[in-house]
Amino acid sequence: MNANQEEVLRFLLGTALPGPVERIDTHAAVVLLAGERAYKMKRAVRYSFLDFSTLDRRRRALEAELALNRRTAPALYLGLLPVVRRPDGTLALGGEGEPVEWLLEMRRFPQEARLDRVAARGRLTADLIEALAREIVAFHRAARVRPDRGGIAAMRGIVTGNAGDLAALCPAIFDPGTVAALTADTEAALAAAGPLLEERRRIGRVRHCHGDLHLANIVLLDGRPVLFDCIEFDEDLASIDVLYDLAFLVMDLLERDLRPEAWRLLQSYNDAVREDRGQALLPLFLAVRATIRAKVEGLAARIAEDPAVREEKAAAARRYLEFATVALVPATPRLVAIGGLSGSGKSSVARALAPLLDPLPGATVLRSDVIRKQLFGRAPTDRLPSTAYRAEIGRRVFGIMERRAALLLEGGRSVICDGVYGDPDQRAGIEAVAAARGARFLGIWLEAPEEVLEARVSARRGDASDADVTVLRRQRATVDLDAVAWQRIDAARPVEAIAADIRRRMGA
Repeated sequence: MNANQEEVLRFLLGTALPGPVERIDTHAAVVLLAGERAYKMKRAVRYSFLDFSTLDRRRRALEAELALNRRTAPALYLGLLPVVRRPDGTLALGGEGEPVEWLLEMRRFPQEARLDRVAARGRLTADLIEALAREIVAFHRAARVRPDRGGIAAMRGIVTGNAGDLAALCPAIFDPGTVAALTADTEAALAAAGPLLEERRRIGRVRHCHGDLHLANIVLLDGRPVLFDCIEFDEDLASIDVLYDLAFLVMDLLERDLRPEAWRLLQSYNDAVREDRGQALLPLFLAVRATIRAKVEGLAARIAEDPAVREEKAAAARRYLEFATVALVPATPRLVAIGGLSGSGKSSVARALAPLLDPLPGATVLRSDVIRKQLFGRAPTDRLPSTAYRAEIGRRVFGIMERRAALLLEGGRSVICDGVYGDPDQRAGIEAVAAARGARFLGIWLEAPEEVLEARVSARRGDASDADVTVLRRQRATVDLDAVAWQRIDAARPVEAIAADIRRRMGA
């Protein structure tokens, strides 16, 4: 940090701000927490990916940060505040004088409300993850489309920049051989992804996104997850594929060993926007995101003055680098079809099993009940009329499920298809999808005593299934159970036990 900024910080930490003042240092900024306010000062630094080396650049970056973050967090971002030098040579916060530094003034929130802290307390509930997915979907839908950005050229620039930054941190932080291997694997993945990246750019999937979407940049305000602290210093780094934006958060959850939460986030997002084809890009996106975190932690380690902090940052950097390497390891996709009469627990088992399947963060669940509701433009919990359950509608629903499963498998993703599958043609159809794509297939038939099924169906509330006891009894009368050749599993047990049983049958 240069002498001018050191002087400004001494002034701010002295008498300018109401005490006590808490200081947070990052590789690009210093944040001071004082009273009900937070003040951010950009560091006078220049990296390959940002340049805050002049006062004017820092001011413009803060102006952009204010405007862009008001898209998602208008209550937090208040305005810019100059630190000025008065005629007598002293510093003042605002007022007359020549600006020597600029601060972004924000409303302070409890640090424990940040989602990284919430996650550390084990409080990332399913409802919270689904609410977060809805916030991100709404943000992405409203974000400005940028067909002039993104695509393979933009991603190649990020990959090249990462490679150079990692090399500069060798051998002090990273092993040169590990970096060289990761760079080669990333470039190979990028070359394979090029046509799909370009297709998504053309169809409007590149938008002015957040760019730095991880748990520490999301806060719970009045029980609602709020996105803040987006990338402001380089529009190219924020005008990106929406799945690349989401991938940072998915990676963050995975790196923290929160795989079920990562799976639920992606599943909820995909249920809303149907990114079946785009998910083929996830290994590349996850690896690039982890690489960025690796280099950021490595840069922080390099400037840290405290030896303990330096080693902590270096260890984190190496963990992220290992994650990036693992994310690019190919996985053979699976197709699991889960059938059974209503009340057998198909959807619960699918949700429990999905995060356990590779590749990261798990299998995409396709549920016939949800697809049927989407076909009629209805919310999952809206009840449909009986006409929506005619045989021809059922054929359309299972046809859609087969086509979506095929698309996911072709992109290297595992799939779980959830439906009654009482019709032999439906079972044959989904088996054929797997066979045509060389995917490993497992057909599961869940069965439980009559009284268990009826009790479960009667107890349902707020579920996508419209089946009641009458429907269940009709299924029991019409489905030829003896003709079902799929592996039969006792569904009267706890869901976790059933999922573990299926995993054993897979040999996984």
